[in-house]
Amino acid sequence: MRNIERISVSEADRDRLERLVRDRNTPQKVVWRARIVLLAANGLQAIGIAAAVGKSLLTVRRWRRRYVTKGVDGLLKDATRPPRRKPLTAEKIKQVVDMTLHQTPANATHWSLSGMAAAVGLSRSSIQRIWSKHGLKPHLIETFKISRDRNFAAKVKEVVGLYLNPPDKALVLCVDEKSQIQALDRTQPGLPMKKGRAGTMTHDYKRNGTTTLFAALNMLDGRVIGQCMPRHRHCEFLRFLKTIDRQTPVDLDLHLIVDNYATHKTEAVKGWLKRHKRFHLHFTPTSAS
Repeated sequence: MRNIERISVSEADRDRLERLVRDRNTPQKVVWRARIVLLAANGLQAIGIAAAVGKSLLTVRRWRRRYVTKGVDGLLKDATRPPRRKPLTAEKIKQVVDMTLHQTPANATHWSLSGMAAAVGLSRSSIQRIWSKHGLKPHLIETFKISRDRNFAAKVKEVVGLYLNPPDKALVLCVDEKSQIQALDRTQPGLPMKKGRAGTMTHDYKRNGTTTLFAALNMLDGRVIGQCMPRHRHCEFLRFLKTIDRQTPVDLDLHLIVDNYATHKTEAVKGWLKRHKRFHLHFTPTSAS
């Protein structure tokens, strides 16, 4: 076995290396590097140094050369390694972004990872990183609707103003109806969940008709006034208004924000509202048809 040549260590370096070895706060990787240099300075053979520090002969030779070229400071940090993959150029990234935004593949409606990777000569993971960094999601499409209501802006201002700055001595109620709710029941009773077994229910069910839910959310305290009725007509809506009338303080005006249902605009509803002055209906803007 070839001996490691004796290296020259100055007194200042030796003192610094010994202090690194003795200091309990020194990282262990720095400790055994310093020990390699100290043992090599004493002329110990390669196999003896490797056995003393528990490292391979290749490691012993590497850190001996590091000390010769860079001194003690070279032992304190690892050598920088070049990246395993060559970083992408700005031109390549720009090409991927431009193709994603302004082009579509010939045989598809939008780019996929594999399609873009084949088109530009990169890996799927590189395309994924570029899309993620630039917030690109070619597989997603969001839809929107433009309202045709001529009074759209005025209605939005009115409704939002009620939510943000309600009138004095008044309650703002958000009223909505959910119609045609199916009342379903399982054909047989299921078993509850227990340790080691999930809850069970039959796969089939029977229909018990439909119901309509009327609900009013109090924007002041978050309370909900709710009522279920068998049908969804103007007479059911009037019944719900009467329920709201009974369950709210009589000294407060009521501003109800409702949808543009025909059941809210019948003559019977308008006549009832004229007789009950504290009720005020505010219609949300009409959506696009």
